[in-house]
Amino acid sequence: MRHPPRLLFLTVGAAATALVGTVVAPVVTASGAAPACTVEYSVTSQWGTGFQGAVKITNNTAALSSWSLTFGFADGQKVSQGWNAKWSQSGSTVTASNESWNGSLGTGAAVSAGFIASWSGSNTAPASFKLNGTTCNVDADPSPTPPPSDPPADGKAPALHVSGNKLVDANGASRRLLGVNRSGGEFMCVQGRGIWDGPVDDAAVKAIADWKANTVRIPLNEECWLGLSNIKPEYAGADYIAAVKDLVAKVEAHGMTPIVELHWSYGQYTGNSAGCSDVHATCQKPMPDAQYSPSFWSSVAGTFKSDPAVAFDLFNEPYPDRATSTTTQAWQCWRDGGTCPGISYEVAGMQDLVDAVRGTGAKNVVLAGGLAYSNDLSQWLTYKPSDPTGNLAAAYHVYNFNTCSSESCWNSTLSPVAAQVPLVAGEIGENTCSHAFVDTVMKWFDDRGLSYLGWTWNTWDCSSGPSLISNYDGTPTSYGIGLRDRLRALNG
Repeated sequence: MRHPPRLLFLTVGAAATALVGTVVAPVVTASGAAPACTVEYSVTSQWGTGFQGAVKITNNTAALSSWSLTFGFADGQKVSQGWNAKWSQSGSTVTASNESWNGSLGTGAAVSAGFIASWSGSNTAPASFKLNGTTCNVDADPSPTPPPSDPPADGKAPALHVSGNKLVDANGASRRLLGVNRSGGEFMCVQGRGIWDGPVDDAAVKAIADWKANTVRIPLNEECWLGLSNIKPEYAGADYIAAVKDLVAKVEAHGMTPIVELHWSYGQYTGNSAGCSDVHATCQKPMPDAQYSPSFWSSVAGTFKSDPAVAFDLFNEPYPDRATSTTTQAWQCWRDGGTCPGISYEVAGMQDLVDAVRGTGAKNVVLAGGLAYSNDLSQWLTYKPSDPTGNLAAAYHVYNFNTCSSESCWNSTLSPVAAQVPLVAGEIGENTCSHAFVDTVMKWFDDRGLSYLGWTWNTWDCSSGPSLISNYDGTPTSYGIGLRDRLRALNG
């Protein structure tokens, strides 16, 4: 899915179109420690010389009987009026204090307030926020975080391999991958705001397990993993890798299969359906790039090759079919890479990425999604990459607005693939804030013993995410109820 909320998380810039809806989300660093408070800042609308903004404040510590939020504007913005708080400004410093009726802020409670302000030239978002003098959106414990250990070889998550068209554990028992996606690692780091979107401590991971999920898919960013110079050092390279390893270990400790996945990658694409014009890994590109993607997978595979419980999803949602003129060209680009029509950068094909993984000696299960944002598997078997280990599975994504979103399409295009290799629906979802569509998807996959993962375990708007939860304690949205109840019925 080309996930709309991620476009809303971009850092505020000068252009009005880039500002509307922009959000500064809570930052959680590699340690996963909960911040004392979190503040979400958004510009909800903007016009020539003015804009409307909003803040959502969440208190993560002891209950407060009153509160006062302060932050600074860097570009001369001036607050003129507001609501749900007493707003004032001295120089660049803005203060929002509680009204008489909303001063109580319990542990985990949140309050929202809005304002009108003027701007000129640029409208950069505030860099930091303080609640009653305490800095928000940073770790509550400033002490150094010890490096996480490697995932234990004897962890609760089973080692996986492919047997025919099934995923099986070391004893040969079938393992359906049923769970959720945990978004954040693909976009927070490249936007300079942290590594994860929301908490990833043990309690947060346990909340996923409490839904009776047995799998967590973890989207990643290749520039952050490789530590390229455009990424803030504290969110790149060794720190980013350590954070990923730590989350993988926590997922495994709760008996769940971790799937690490390349989501955002390098390479400038401005053609049909481009998500951005940036050369850097700030959006979904039509294909992996030959410059960095093989190196990413060599490093990831080298990191986890001794842990067969970890699966690798090669590339989130390929869409070379939007760039090329024929279906044959698109599938050839998908498998073989190189110079692909309509794509300006050199492409790494699925075969290149399989080779990069296997070149490290890793035998982990590898997933490869098809065309049309992984929604088209019609010629997947024809162009199937060669895997010397035989541990290759097909990945598929489906939302209610996709082309292949009906049982007739699944019967004609998915059934032949599922008859030969394991089939994993790495993302299922709908933008209706309900679960009628995913109920249909899950029944079709359940009837055939196949795997599926809901998008996404993040507290976004269920209509634009879509989001499974409204709180990281596992409180489901009306959409998330469908997946939660199905997992509990299957695995409870």
